[in-house]
Amino acid sequence: MPNRDNATERPLLSLILPVLDEAATLPAQLARLQDLRRRGAEVLVVDGGSADATQVLARPLVDRLIAAPRGRAAQMNAGAGAARGQVLLFLHADTTLPPAADALIHAAIAAGAAWGRFDVRIDARHPLLRLVERMMNWRSRLSGIATGDQAIFVRHDIFTRLGGFPELPLMEDIAFSKLLKRIARPACLRAQVLTSGRRWEKHGVLRTIVLMWRLRASYFLGADPQRLAIRYGYAPRQR
Repeated sequence: MPNRDNATERPLLSLILPVLDEAATLPAQLARLQDLRRRGAEVLVVDGGSADATQVLARPLVDRLIAAPRGRAAQMNAGAGAARGQVLLFLHADTTLPPAADALIHAAIAAGAAWGRFDVRIDARHPLLRLVERMMNWRSRLSGIATGDQAIFVRHDIFTRLGGFPELPLMEDIAFSKLLKRIARPACLRAQVLTSGRRWEKHGVLRTIVLMWRLRASYFLGADPQRLAIRYGYAPRQR
């Protein structure tokens, strides 16, 4: 691993993973990130109060393990506050980066991008999910809006200037993308991240697709994100 004792050595990239009860899958995810760490990236896991062994398993495989109030936006903001990287990459615990993701991000930023995201592929066999992938990537490229599944990255200074993710219980990625679009359109990298199909498989592919379309449409029409989160199956933290 690179020497991290030199406080003046600022890494190019900080990966921030918000997690909750991910002991079953997180070690394998973090193991895949060790090559990035060896190349100088830092990895921060932000735990939202896991009741399983998530923290114990994560600690030896990360640069920082942070506890934060439950809620993906709050956890990602806490991670960003502790990160030293020039660029922040927000990665879901069930999403795998493509090879050389750090080099791809570096090239995009060096070319003038303020932020960006990857294309996405869903790790499941159902044929409808091939259509979902294409629609997600096409819609994102057309609209300039990214979702968390696409591994959003952003220059640290711009993240700070915008105040981070709006602390919503759902759709925080879309709300943040809207803020970022005021500065610049995203770099839409065609390299694919691989995201788990577990939420589609658990509740039924067609049912989940319809639910997500309804939730997204309701959000754009001004529905309360907390009510949408409950419909989606989250139990938003109480303020």
